[in-house]
Amino acid sequence: MTEIAFHFNAPDKLAYTCRLLRKAVASGARVVVTASDETLHRLDQILWTYSATEFLPHCLDTSAAVVLSHSPVVLARTPAQAPHQQVLVNLGDDVPTGFERYERLIEVVSRGDDDRAQARLRWKQYADRGYTLQRHDLVLKEHA
Repeated sequence: MTEIAFHFNAPDKLAYTCRLLRKAVASGARVVVTASDETLHRLDQILWTYSATEFLPHCLDTSAAVVLSHSPVVLARTPAQAPHQQVLVNLGDDVPTGFERYERLIEVVSRGDDDRAQARLRWKQYADRGYTLQRHDLVLKEHA
């Protein structure tokens, strides 16, 4: 069964996702990020310039098959079609289609009221399906 974790109170959702992806890639994980087209486009741009000393290899799900198979990070509007199913990071408002195919799902939630309200709905949907949910409060980690 998919492990699901919510990372609440991200001050900057995309910057936090970049740090999360850097850590995941360093550990050898293969990650799919799902969100709206606009958010994926912004994340793609940020990943190209995120660090002057390191590159986070990534591609869009519309890339050539050979690129998809070698990229540890795939930005995908529809994660069910992604080439690997190890870790899924959801930046969208809805429960991602096909999330249950992944070993892990990470929901990144900002401090915004709308984002938190949508996250509560997703939390309930996962819980209603019988998933055990983990909560990580990023505000508490900032002060630790």
